[in-house]
Amino acid sequence: MNGFLIAAPQSGSGKTTVSLAIMAALARRGATVAPFKCGPDFIDPGYHRAVTGRSSINLDGWMCGEEFVRNTFLVHTDDQAVAVIEGAMGLFDGLGASSREGSSAQIAALTGAPVVLVVNARGMAASAAALVKGFAGFDPQIRMAGVIFNNVGSEQHGELLREAVATHCPEVLCFGCIPRDESLGIPSRHLGLVTAEDNPLTVEFIAKLADIAERCLDLEGLSGLGFNPAQPFTKKEEDNAFPPLPEGEGRGEAAIRIAVARDPAFCFMYEDNLRLLKQAGAQLTFFSPLNDATLPAGIHGIYLPGGYPELYAEALHDNVGMKEGIRAAIAADMPVYAECGGFVYLTEGIDGSDNQPSADFAGVFPVRCRMLSRRKALGYRQAELTENVIIGEQGAVVRGHEFHYSEIGTMTEELRRCYEVSRRGVVLGREGFRIRNCLASYIHLHFGSNPHIAVMFVAACRATR
Repeated sequence: MNGFLIAAPQSGSGKTTVSLAIMAALARRGATVAPFKCGPDFIDPGYHRAVTGRSSINLDGWMCGEEFVRNTFLVHTDDQAVAVIEGAMGLFDGLGASSREGSSAQIAALTGAPVVLVVNARGMAASAAALVKGFAGFDPQIRMAGVIFNNVGSEQHGELLREAVATHCPEVLCFGCIPRDESLGIPSRHLGLVTAEDNPLTVEFIAKLADIAERCLDLEGLSGLGFNPAQPFTKKEEDNAFPPLPEGEGRGEAAIRIAVARDPAFCFMYEDNLRLLKQAGAQLTFFSPLNDATLPAGIHGIYLPGGYPELYAEALHDNVGMKEGIRAAIAADMPVYAECGGFVYLTEGIDGSDNQPSADFAGVFPVRCRMLSRRKALGYRQAELTENVIIGEQGAVVRGHEFHYSEIGTMTEELRRCYEVSRRGVVLGREGFRIRNCLASYIHLHFGSNPHIAVMFVAACRATR
């Protein structure tokens, strides 16, 4: 299996741009590229998909555990593909200072991926070699295969960087130098980069990325790097935690159909969540709360993932038929799971502000939201279920990530709260709001954190069918 993990000393070094350029160039050459993203990020995988034509898979050692990371990595690649894993933050940045947990380094160790370090070389020459040497020797279980220098000012600057690395850390190959080019930037907003749905990459932009990789990088050397896991991979097979499906389930008229919201307003979902739902027997039907007048016919459950409902507040407000359909489904006890933006959509709406128009949403939960100028929450979350719900039984532990700029008003005390939420062992409070068979939360759960989530949700849909 060939491929590599693209890392950096810190955020803002150019990992995403370099990753996309390499993916675009390899895809243009006819190679099959299997894209992955370290950590809980939703936005970068959207760009990976736009460039490669394949879904990008999140690899997160804290949310999902080591066994699941190795399994899903194997499921989503093969020996004919070049696996390109984009790291998150700095290579060794994770949950703490003394552990790999939650870091790109953890993913490199689990998969045996060779690491290619992207260094922002602006203002550096020989000092860049000192930085590379420090990273290469920091953890003996991480194989530093090479370096790519970004934001290089001139050919002479590039030669200085190459010479410094060859002299001071010859075991690390220099795979190329990318010149400074402001036109390669991708615009950002409050949750990070603008999503691929709102900023679709043009054919010309993708071609420009590929041209830069062809001109500036050693693509043959990069695509020839091989994985060397400490624990050899075994044959590819699906997770064995799922029971066999009864005859007829998962296909045809007998299938359990779950409607999944997917459009520019609701685009934050882990691809493995969808895989695990299908593996558990669901047939997924995608719909758009923005554009569809009604829910899909013949469904048995609804999944409302996160996204940017605040940016599409007016259109969501005006789509009365969809709001009425979702309210009716919940009133009829259909299982509905919503998270973050999907949860916001189920509230009474968003209050207006200087930059945010007021809008009325589905009105399932008796509370309104407002957008804040500063981030409200960011980080990993663990939740213990305090009662039986549509995704698990009381006492089950699930994990996910929370990141939002909105906040809700005070929820009535009578409303059931089904999660006890903690962060690194510190209890944060009760969340996971339930009305009938509808469960909603600000937390983006990764279903790989507990194999029973998908099974239980599909079972709840089957029970109410």
